[in-house]
Amino acid sequence: MPSSVASLDSTASDDSYDEEEYRLAQQEWEESLEQLQQLVSIVLLPFFGKWLGRRWSHWAYARYLRVGLGKSFFLGERVLLAASQ
Repeated sequence: MPSSVASLDSTASDDSYDEEEYRLAQQEWEESLEQLQQLVSIVLLPFFGKWLGRRWSHWAYARYLRVGLGKSFFLGERVLLAASQ
């Protein structure tokens, strides 16, 4: 009978060890997620924002010229012809 009581005690201690191990694993997982969020917000978002901004500006400028809103639209043809002569 004493051996059965000892086996119950070891099982109870194993359960508490598993709970502690689970708690530590959960804590490490949450820390890893926090680090990943920081990586995205500090490194990746500014990088992609810069890249998209540059692509958008090239597209917008080409569109701006294609629509006809260049210098002649604002300054007029006569001013540009006079300046070039």
